[in-house]
Amino acid sequence: MKNLLLLVSVLALLHLTSCNTEVSEAHSRVEDATYFATNPLHKDTSIVKEYVCQIQAYRHIELRALEKGYLQHIYVDEGQSINKGQKMFQILPNVYNAEKQKAQAELNFTKIEYKNTKMLFDNNIVSENELALVEAKLQKAKADLQLADVHLSFTQINAPFSGIMDRFQVREGSFLDEGELLTTLSDNSEMWVYFNVPEAEYLDYMTNKVDNKELEVQLKMANHKIFDHLGYVKTIEADFNNETGNIAFRATFPNPKGLLRHGETGTIQINQALNNTLLIPQKATFEVLDKKYVYVIDKNNTIKSRQVTIAAELPHLYAITNGLKSDDKILLEGLRKVKENDKVNYNFLKPDSVMSNLDLYAE
Repeated sequence: MKNLLLLVSVLALLHLTSCNTEVSEAHSRVEDATYFATNPLHKDTSIVKEYVCQIQAYRHIELRALEKGYLQHIYVDEGQSINKGQKMFQILPNVYNAEKQKAQAELNFTKIEYKNTKMLFDNNIVSENELALVEAKLQKAKADLQLADVHLSFTQINAPFSGIMDRFQVREGSFLDEGELLTTLSDNSEMWVYFNVPEAEYLDYMTNKVDNKELEVQLKMANHKIFDHLGYVKTIEADFNNETGNIAFRATFPNPKGLLRHGETGTIQINQALNNTLLIPQKATFEVLDKKYVYVIDKNNTIKSRQVTIAAELPHLYAITNGLKSDDKILLEGLRKVKENDKVNYNFLKPDSVMSNLDLYAE
């Protein structure tokens, strides 16, 4: 029994010695290694903010039948560019022609009746009330003829503005009900592009707006190319969406070549200036529970983790608003090899030099 206790004590002592040796060696490796460090770069810069958008023609309407009847003829084709006033659809007008002829005959009869009654009134044969009744009948006949003209005009549908035809919803010979959809028409000479902006960014925009100057934006199309023309934010919706916390902006783009079509999607890009901001390399940061940290080297060469607030993300860089000062020294590499309160040896690199080599991989 005594021999067994002695053996256990010896093994425990050997294990403790081994652990202390490993810790000591690891600490020694940290102290022996030399890392690179730098300062945050203090400068003015700009970022590009992107927002998913929906593209719409500034005039996009549905064309519907205003009268019942058979669709007699279609004068245009799907996808065709048409001019204002151009004939598009013809509904069989026979019934409405007959109604107009009937109304015209009624008007002619009433004119004769009024003329005869007026003659009798002038000769004191009929009363003034009887003349007034015939005159009212004449006005009704005129109104009926005008109404028949309107119904007849509805059988011919002309383009209300210049634009591009969409797909037909009916074919020649179809029987149309009043209000039935025929097609849609888009005026693509100018496009309205809608995108949603978070409340904080809306407030920044309104606060920094100068002399009612319209916000200039770019459109990245679905093929990832930038549209040739700049757009300007003309309108902001009145209310925020309580579910998303966003508000809709509407930018207007000229579309002289007709490249953009109603219903497309894309990405709005807005250049935003960042004045007197601090820039640090992305590779100098590490993440803990969705928060960003850097290792700051103090005057005793001891590293301390410090949380930073990211204002914007640039290629290989973070713009930060809180957590660092321009004279803080931050560890640039070896973040996975060190831990809190380690002492490190380092070589200092100027921020400008570091920023020009940000494609280097951080170990």
